[in-house]
Amino acid sequence: MNTRTFETLEYHSILQEISAYAMTEEAKQTILNMKPVRDTKQLERWHEEVEEAVAILQVNSHIPVHHLGDVSQMMEQGSKGLYIRPSQFGSLISFLDHCTKLKRFMEDKNLIAPTIHLYAQSIADLTTLEEAIHAVIRHGQVDDYASKELTKLRKQIRVKEERRGEKLESLAKKYRTFMQESHPVMKHGRYTLPVKRENRNKVKGSVVDQSSSGATLFIEPAEVTDAQEELHLLQMSEENEVERILYDLTSQVLGHEHDVQIAMETMHQYDLLFAKAKYSRKIKGVAPVFSEGFTIVLNEARHPLLGEQAVPLTIEMDETEQALLITGPNTGGKTVTLKTVGLLSLMAQSGIPIPAKEGSKLPIFQYVLVDIGDGQSIDENLSTFSSRLVNLIEILRQANDHSLLLLDEIGSGTDPREGMGLATAILDQLSEKGSTILATTHYGEMKEYADRKEGFINGAMEFDLETLQPTHQLHLGTSGKSQAFDIALQLGLHPDILEHAYEISYQDSRPFNIEESRLKEDGYSQQVARNRYGRQIKGSSKKEKAKPKFKMGDNVQIPSEDEIGIVYTGPDARGNYRVQVKGEKRTYNHKRLNLYIPAEELYPENYDFDIIFKSKAYRKVDKELGRKHVDGLTLDEEE
Repeated sequence: MNTRTFETLEYHSILQEISAYAMTEEAKQTILNMKPVRDTKQLERWHEEVEEAVAILQVNSHIPVHHLGDVSQMMEQGSKGLYIRPSQFGSLISFLDHCTKLKRFMEDKNLIAPTIHLYAQSIADLTTLEEAIHAVIRHGQVDDYASKELTKLRKQIRVKEERRGEKLESLAKKYRTFMQESHPVMKHGRYTLPVKRENRNKVKGSVVDQSSSGATLFIEPAEVTDAQEELHLLQMSEENEVERILYDLTSQVLGHEHDVQIAMETMHQYDLLFAKAKYSRKIKGVAPVFSEGFTIVLNEARHPLLGEQAVPLTIEMDETEQALLITGPNTGGKTVTLKTVGLLSLMAQSGIPIPAKEGSKLPIFQYVLVDIGDGQSIDENLSTFSSRLVNLIEILRQANDHSLLLLDEIGSGTDPREGMGLATAILDQLSEKGSTILATTHYGEMKEYADRKEGFINGAMEFDLETLQPTHQLHLGTSGKSQAFDIALQLGLHPDILEHAYEISYQDSRPFNIEESRLKEDGYSQQVARNRYGRQIKGSSKKEKAKPKFKMGDNVQIPSEDEIGIVYTGPDARGNYRVQVKGEKRTYNHKRLNLYIPAEELYPENYDFDIIFKSKAYRKVDKELGRKHVDGLTLDEEE
């Protein structure tokens, strides 16, 4: 597997979706770092575990999983010789409580989850540790009764604080005429009287601070200094005792470090499993069967990122069928078919259920290698072709008999004859390597190649002639015949034109029923025929039976000029055609032209020839007027 494969097939998008179901950051990160593996037994165990987790979710959707970050941090902190702070013990108590709940939750799941219910049994009984923490920590603080010494010290501190407070209130009344405020003020941890500067000598004691203006001095009265020192010594003793208690409690936690680590790993494993299980329920996933050879069976498989829009895909390739060549119209679902097979293979080998029906079977691949177009425009075909050819060369280097190769429109982006030759030669080489291949193509000759080639089968994406829309359904064992003529008939192109076109394309005849053409007597189709071919559609005459020799888009040779051109319009009444040569439109009689490459071999069905024959400015205005009326904007027909 490589980065290009993961990006093209959007494997990481699947991992992102699954990670959203995880409760712990550790499980989220584990999911995001998942990679496909090749160990069949491990994969079967992973899928079995997820199936059991799904069965549990169907009974109870709330799983007592606890976050692990704080626990990991405090364990690491203790192992470095630092004590665990009182506020941190709350997370540890919560974790231990969840461990107990998780064990209890899994106790009665042995029938529906015979494997994963056992994992909870690895969590040790940590109630002794839990009780020890409860005896020391209360409300995030060390409890007064954590030790006899601490109880004694805190009692003495309270008594001293009460006496100090009484003394300060008494002194405040005594010196109130010398003070800025009537109550004692805490400064730097010491209680002081706010005395006016001019009365400094009236109050005995130490100046602790002064106001920003200097008008007020904060004086600790000499009468409470001794009490303050005694209180400070008691507080220091309290801090030492609290620290001793926390070190002792941390030591007890570290004494259970192994058990706590196992509990954390178990919690992490359950979080990982139930995240996969929740995702599996969302996509209606199943565990695939892993074939020992290279059999592929996908029953009503769906692309997981398309949701409800996904059209079910059924595909079956047995051991004798090494490659599938898929044909069909643009936007007909060929590329989605490749991506679905590739993505589901990656998911299956990562222990992730796949959105398909039971009985689906997949091989275990060492490599899934892809060459799928990036959607660049026609103007960038050269760069697209070069980039994809570099990728194909790398695929040729890497591919072996345990590789799944997904090749979209192989050989496209260059001269059709050369592109077809490259596609055939590359497929020949890859088939010799023993790779499993799924490829799509527009080249008609490739269908015959797949029919002749041992181990190759044809497949076609269905097209509905009634709605003139692709159904995105794949049919195996058949090559998709070009439906350009049938579509043209449905849209109203005259049967005579179609019969002539068929004869040019296939050197054979085929009748087209005029009733099927749905021509309207006063409709658009007749007007188009009159404008383009200079004759009426109604009636039957020898002149009407004359069939055009060439059609729009045909590549033609001009022997007298040693040039290649593209047919734009024609023929007129004299058999002349308008032909575009090097961006310039010229007129030639049909006798001066030879067919070089038919339009069907160069362009997909329903191709917009305005891209070739019209200027960019013309297309821009045409598009603008197609959307709405614009005052003052007109479209002059270009030559």
